Amino acid sequence: MPQGTTLPPQMPSRFDEAPAPMEPPFNVDAERAVLGACMHKSDIIDAVRPILGEDAFYRPAHETIWRALLAQHREDRPTDPIVLSELLQQQGDLQRVGGRPYLHQLADVHYGTGGAEHHAEIIREKANLRRLLASAIHTVQRAQEPGADPEAIRSEVEAEMRAERERALASGQGRLNRFATDGWSFVKETGADAEPLWGTRDKTVWAPGESLMIVGAPGVGKTTLAHQVIFARLGLQETVLEMPVAASRRVLYLAMDRPKQIAKAMARRVFDTDEAILRERLVVWEGPLPATLDKEPDLLADLAAAHQADTIVIDSLKDAVSTMVDDSLAVAFHNARMRALRGGVEILELHHQRKATADAPRGQRPSLDQVYGSTWITAGAGSVLFVTGRAGDPAVTLHHLKTPTGEVGPLDVTHNHKRGTTTVDPTKDPAVLLRNAPGGMTARDLAAILIGGDPERADVEKARRHLARLVDSGLATRADGVAGGAGGGQQTRYYASSRHLTAVG
Repeated sequence: MPQGTTLPPQMPSRFDEAPAPMEPPFNVDAERAVLGACMHKSDIIDAVRPILGEDAFYRPAHETIWRALLAQHREDRPTDPIVLSELLQQQGDLQRVGGRPYLHQLADVHYGTGGAEHHAEIIREKANLRRLLASAIHTVQRAQEPGADPEAIRSEVEAEMRAERERALASGQGRLNRFATDGWSFVKETGADAEPLWGTRDKTVWAPGESLMIVGAPGVGKTTLAHQVIFARLGLQETVLEMPVAASRRVLYLAMDRPKQIAKAMARRVFDTDEAILRERLVVWEGPLPATLDKEPDLLADLAAAHQADTIVIDSLKDAVSTMVDDSLAVAFHNARMRALRGGVEILELHHQRKATADAPRGQRPSLDQVYGSTWITAGAGSVLFVTGRAGDPAVTLHHLKTPTGEVGPLDVTHNHKRGTTTVDPTKDPAVLLRNAPGGMTARDLAAILIGGDPERADVEKARRHLARLVDSGLATRADGVAGGAGGGQQTRYYASSRHLTAVG
């Protein structure tokens, strides 16, 4: 190009000023139409409110007017421009929104009330686009910062996109339909009939889609038991307490409570041959979470997605929530738990009992109100195992306080602290006890042995169910009792079947 020749107009120079910022998406006419319709007919507020959601209006004045309309409607008061003017005047907002003339101008918009929902959808769509645009601009700015971390930016973008999807589903008709399904699909296709994660169909310790909570005082072996379940989920063993455990794809262990001790406890069970599996299928988070789960309900699901885990172990609950005793925070934690479960993530939780009950006698059956914190913590759990015993004692008792199906135990178990294993005391196995009773036994006899004392009616009924299962499996026979009379009655007795005695002998 000859010297002194200027560039053609259609070819901008790279030295030209940057283009003016793009104006964000909005539709003022749609905003006016919706506000005017709501002034004419307050019932329209109920129709457009779920569509609009939060912060949908582009013009701040329109957002202020919309909030005034909501306030009037909640109090069942008129929403015409005269009444709104008085309310906004009291709030000091009247002149800021354009004064009385602008409110009457909005009321004079003649689009009719029938199209209000369609106009609200337009407003919502523009608001969603503005939010996406703001997120994109923020991402560009973060990427241009000195020393920007691509992985951190990518994680932020993924979290923002998940939040945006949740926000979109929480507005419009998706808000009312997102979790709805027909009755047949609910019963037959939601996985309610799936095999247990731990246990059998008759005696389930951990059911899919429901959290398992293991509770106990310090030193009674909660972690020892949980680690065996985790290793079984990883395929390093098949059973725990003689009950099968289903395999997992990948486990995320949130080691928030004394991670060094957790590592030391795991080391008892780890061998050199386990290295490949532990490197590939077990991820351990050491220390506190970025936020407590009551403050960020999506965090649990986000962590599972980030680490491609289908199982999360929370060790322990007190470190995941701001406080355990506040009912509202407990409900917030349960929402976090449910969001993860709804995404196909299975949850195992370790938790503590109340200090006042830590020294209760070993044979005494605990109850759910002895679990530390708000009752809503256990109310949302699918299964609760309570470990009782003295700290450091290898012999403890497992009580199944909340059951998905049949109750497991109470089981007297023994920890091998050197090897990190736990075994069931065979002397409390109903099948073994019945086999060793030549004269048979009643349900009350079995209950007295299992609880180590005078059984209550509930204990006898549980023992009766144990014996009934042995009959159903062919390991026992039943001799029906006789109703009482002048000479008294006779209780139903159970005897080990010849098949059971032959198989053992």
